[in-house]
Amino acid sequence: MTKSHPNKKRKLFQEFKHLRKNRELLLLAMPGILFELVIKYLPMIGLILAFKYFRYDQGILGSKWVGFKNFEFIFKSQDAWRIIRNTLLYNMTYIALGTLAALVLSILLYEVSGRMVKVYQTTLFLPYFISLVLVGYITYGFLEHKSGYLNSFLSTIGLSPHKWYFETTPWLFILPVVAVWKSVGFSTLIYYAGIVGINTEYYEAAKLDGASRVQMIFRITLPLMKPLIIIVFILGLGNIFRGDFGLHYFVPNGVGANLATTDVIDTYVYRALAKLGDINSGAAVGFLQSVVGLITIVSANAAVRRIDKENALF
Repeated sequence: MTKSHPNKKRKLFQEFKHLRKNRELLLLAMPGILFELVIKYLPMIGLILAFKYFRYDQGILGSKWVGFKNFEFIFKSQDAWRIIRNTLLYNMTYIALGTLAALVLSILLYEVSGRMVKVYQTTLFLPYFISLVLVGYITYGFLEHKSGYLNSFLSTIGLSPHKWYFETTPWLFILPVVAVWKSVGFSTLIYYAGIVGINTEYYEAAKLDGASRVQMIFRITLPLMKPLIIIVFILGLGNIFRGDFGLHYFVPNGVGANLATTDVIDTYVYRALAKLGDINSGAAVGFLQSVVGLITIVSANAAVRRIDKENALF
């Protein structure tokens, strides 16, 4: 006991010295830390609403416990299979197409000269900052059945225009295209940064050996990028049970005729709870989505660890 006490003191002193040495960096990080605490961690107290019958006059802690009754809302619905299927399939499509598009674009960016790469980076990254409300209006400008750009083009080549918002099948292709267009810039920059970090000596040695550009991509770039691709893929799986509300609500314009292929868990819950005002069921669905996301990430990481331990996230 007497021997460990000085060690603890020494360890605390070293930690304090380390914090004091990096106080400028800590001050710079403090707004971000406070933002995370207030916006993401503090509201986690409200998770208990998923297991309570909340009443405003009794408050969160005073409300009655109801166990798993609030979770019945999503599973007893006649549309449960449809919205769960749509959510999972769309998210898997977004992850697959987004990863493929980002890898191709990042490799192409690396081949571009230094001056133009900034122009292309800005062009790709710009849609990421556009509000999904505005994206919905842009999509409407293309798909509006009377004067939309797409129908005007179809008319010029002798094809009949479509009422896109009253059809179901086209949205299986429209939503992935819009999702990739909006988010691919961010993923491209991540992969581009990974490619830039690769030691150029590998490429120089491959050139001396007579390797072509395509061979260098498949033998050097992609193998060395594998850890980064796996990390981004695993993190993407964390939201596989969470539909993109803005994308699936604003882009299809909330038209009931296309709900069979555009409706996901988040949009369904929003419409249902907007009518019922049931905070408890909304909290239960959000809690369920987070738990499924956590299980998916842990399971995917465990699978990666079994195949290649060095490339696992944790």
